[in-house]
Amino acid sequence: MFIKHLSLSVIGLLFTLTTAAQPKLPEGYFWKKLPNGLEIVVIENSKVPLATIEIAVKNGAYTEGPEYSGLSHLFEHMFFKANKDYPDQEKFIKRTQELGAIWNGTTNVERVNYYFTFDRDSLKAGLNFMNSAIRYPIYRDEDMKKERPVVDGEFQRAESDPGFTIWHESAKKLWGDLVTRKNPIGDHEVINTATPAKMMIIKDKYYHPNNSILVICGDVKHDAAFKLAENIFGDWKSSGFDPHEKYPIPPFKPLTKDEFFIKESTIAQTPYMMYNWQGPSYATDSAGTIAADVFSTIVGLNSSKLQQALVDKGLVSAVDVSYSTCRYVGPIEVFVVPNPNKLKECHEELMKQISMWDKDDYYTDEQLKDAKAKLYRNSLRRKEKPSSLASQLTYQWCSTSLNYGTDLDDNYQKVTRADIKKYVDTYIAGKPKVAGIIIKPELSKQNNVASFFVAK
Repeated sequence: MFIKHLSLSVIGLLFTLTTAAQPKLPEGYFWKKLPNGLEIVVIENSKVPLATIEIAVKNGAYTEGPEYSGLSHLFEHMFFKANKDYPDQEKFIKRTQELGAIWNGTTNVERVNYYFTFDRDSLKAGLNFMNSAIRYPIYRDEDMKKERPVVDGEFQRAESDPGFTIWHESAKKLWGDLVTRKNPIGDHEVINTATPAKMMIIKDKYYHPNNSILVICGDVKHDAAFKLAENIFGDWKSSGFDPHEKYPIPPFKPLTKDEFFIKESTIAQTPYMMYNWQGPSYATDSAGTIAADVFSTIVGLNSSKLQQALVDKGLVSAVDVSYSTCRYVGPIEVFVVPNPNKLKECHEELMKQISMWDKDDYYTDEQLKDAKAKLYRNSLRRKEKPSSLASQLTYQWCSTSLNYGTDLDDNYQKVTRADIKKYVDTYIAGKPKVAGIIIKPELSKQNNVASFFVAK
């Protein structure tokens, strides 16, 4: 399962096994770091008599070279199989039923997370259950044989979606030989030949308390929750090393020129266009990540010049601009559902609009104000469901920092026109991009797409 959340921040992470600076957190959030390096956050929220526990690990596609592509995702699936206390999946599932738990896991580019939600009175039992799964997995051959086709089946279903297909083709060109580090779903051959030994390699590299965070959220008291967590997870042995220093992430190579492609496919009953740039990295330009979100929101307003020029004029049925915050180079994406009868006009008008993005009059002061208000409203809505708070926090912890997430709403409001111009000039205006279209062969021929959908 894959999810995508907004996450942001800046400050260096001081990696020690016993001490760390107290992060800035919202009211009702409490933090502690155990001697083994495990960070724990307790979120007191008594809206409903439930508790959610989540463990997130700094693992995912970005840690995978070609030989391991997709195995973080398979590892996530195997988490819910067997461990030393529940030696087969039937016993594992039975225990979730006894706890009345809602549970799942997700794999993304820079995070893998696992969570359970249950009655607040089951907190101790739930923490013990999580401890068994995260620390003592058993990778049985029979479970691997069952789960490999499940994970590969997710990949095959994705490939039947033209939106995924154009994203996948774009990613290959955007990231080059490091594309596996941006593709959580993986590679068919790697998934289908995965072994228990490879699962253990992933575990031994990344599944350590000093590379993980535990979040306890809901109708709980932080002092009691910390005590339970320390009693249960306190003897989880630290790796003694920083996995991301021992196994460094190679730098993504910058694009050097525009690259356009046409993907003809019968699955594209409706054509899609996609335009991508390499955007800011949290690690080197946290301010740029915040400006990116504000600008994307501005051009998404119904009143924006982009929407008026494309949607209101009937050139597209939808155009969406987005940026995905990552510690290591987040992508900027423009996704377009064009009018099949006006493909050339759509592309040319979009290129015209993008060429004006760095102009002072491309948006008004009122639109900047409206975008900031929209971001704040969206933030409030995300906080309405207590069981979702843990995942929001762990995504920030993995890709940015806790401080960054805490300050995010305030920092959106501080973004200036100069901040936005710097972002556009640095990452978009005149910068190399990857552009693709997926389209039925007959429609491509009818519109002579190859004559205009080319780099200039």
